[in-house]
Amino acid sequence: MATKPWPTGKWPEGVPREVGGYHKPLFSILDEAARSYPNQVFTIFNDGVRTYAQVRDTANRVAAFLTTRGIMPGDRVAIFLPNLPHYPAIFFGILKAGAVCVTCNPMYKADELHYQLKDSGAKAVFVMDHPEFYPTAVEAVKGTNVGTVVICGVKSYLPALTGFLGSLLGKLPKAPHHESGHILFDDAIKTANPLPPDVAIDPGEDLALIIYTGGTTGVPKGAALTHVNFMYDLAATLAWVQIEHEPGKGPENYRQGGFHTFLGVLPWYHSFGLTLCMLTACATASRLICVPDPRAGNPPFTDVLKIVQKYRVTAMVAVPTIFVAFTNHPLIDNYDLSSLMGCGSGGAPMPVEVAKQFEDKTGAVIFEGYGLSETAPVATVNPTNVETRKFGSVGFPLPGTDIKILDTDTGLTELEQGQDGEIAICGPQVMTGYWGRPAETDAVMREIDGQRYFLTGDIGHVDEDGYIFITDRKKDLILVGGFNVYPREVEELFYAHPKVANVAVIGLPDPRSGESVKAFIQLKPGEQATAQEFLDWSKDHMAGYKRPRSVEFRETLPTSVVGKVLRRVLRDEELTHLKSSPEPAQEE
Repeated sequence: MATKPWPTGKWPEGVPREVGGYHKPLFSILDEAARSYPNQVFTIFNDGVRTYAQVRDTANRVAAFLTTRGIMPGDRVAIFLPNLPHYPAIFFGILKAGAVCVTCNPMYKADELHYQLKDSGAKAVFVMDHPEFYPTAVEAVKGTNVGTVVICGVKSYLPALTGFLGSLLGKLPKAPHHESGHILFDDAIKTANPLPPDVAIDPGEDLALIIYTGGTTGVPKGAALTHVNFMYDLAATLAWVQIEHEPGKGPENYRQGGFHTFLGVLPWYHSFGLTLCMLTACATASRLICVPDPRAGNPPFTDVLKIVQKYRVTAMVAVPTIFVAFTNHPLIDNYDLSSLMGCGSGGAPMPVEVAKQFEDKTGAVIFEGYGLSETAPVATVNPTNVETRKFGSVGFPLPGTDIKILDTDTGLTELEQGQDGEIAICGPQVMTGYWGRPAETDAVMREIDGQRYFLTGDIGHVDEDGYIFITDRKKDLILVGGFNVYPREVEELFYAHPKVANVAVIGLPDPRSGESVKAFIQLKPGEQATAQEFLDWSKDHMAGYKRPRSVEFRETLPTSVVGKVLRRVLRDEELTHLKSSPEPAQEE
């Protein structure tokens, strides 16, 4: 799709206005890296390494194995894993089978995972051999189409001595028992055909991934994304990012073939970490550090600092809360972080002072971007140099992407430059739609000037220099540490509690996570409860980032004339009285 040049005099020098060559299957980036750099290290996990040739071989075997289990092109296969070295091979293996990945948050409880497995119609799931993750999956697959459960242990991905000692001392994670009929990943790979099935892929039409998002409305929906959606986003971001590899040598694109080491600190089940870390590392034949738990260490995040120093990490993408954790870490001065060169930030606005402190410590350049799960995810990026980067802005559209600012009522009228309106995105990265939800897809798509635009639900404007600014969110989406929390989804979970008559969930400013969740609960007549009771209950029924940090009981909740609970009224009340009101019960 040809787009008009974005109206700015600050367009980065050397960055093309259009990119091409992305009409390929997504797994081609692994094949190309393994062909050009077979012995280059791809994944690193607790000092255990896998080369590109080894990961490709495993991916081929995963594809062959899935075929023997009856997985056909177009079938959905779920990945319920943290950032383990298995992840790239499983992800690409699913694609090589012609199937569609469904990436699932490993922090999910059984009900949350069950919803995604059932809604997507997944026929298989890969899960970690773990005392929490595996039992969750066992419960979640009940009543779904899942007929194949593959259990992924970590021992074979560790150095021999580490794996031996871990087994001997009982330190390796393992579920208490395995269900009959479930298959060990190592056994499946060992016996699988090393040649993948011969499947025909139409990159522009065939899906690569269904990733669940509430959009801005609450109930999770599967954003259906093709191979081209991701291949374009990779091509465009790789053309955009230009960093100085050596002092005085000038900016250049990421070097290929092992020069770079990417820190896998963002989860790969999320499109931000998936595209900008795992897939970008593969597309550049770089090293990829697998970090299942970025908070590990004492104090938290200490292990990540050790990793950056030990492996001389050069590239990191993260949400602002992780940059905050780095800059505020009491031991940061004990570690050499000078290897970092380029760091992408997204998910929430980056505080200027945090960025300055981080850059002063590391010498890296932080550049912000903007996107959504529905756009694979990148749509705009700030220039990656300090001269033309503008803090507070999300930069310009990627090459080949167009952005319009539209009226918030109809989403059809383009507004004047400088006016706030709804941000709409047109480009090869825009999803085909929401899985199985044509009406909801139609609600967020508009045809303007013969092109298809996606309504983001975000409010913003374009300034006089062409920089795009996000000024508000159209709906009630809450951002907790870069994770999307959809009030309606949390409310639905609370409605399952026998004491709850009515509930409303809002987001409040939080210095640690950007925002935190607060729940207002109206009890059923005759019921009594404490705030702590609900905080404890939440721990068993929802992922940590979704759980409310505070609970307040109300006899009634504000509603509209048609009975809809007015979250806006509650939020306005809280913001007005936040400083003077006593703190409600807080989660420890």
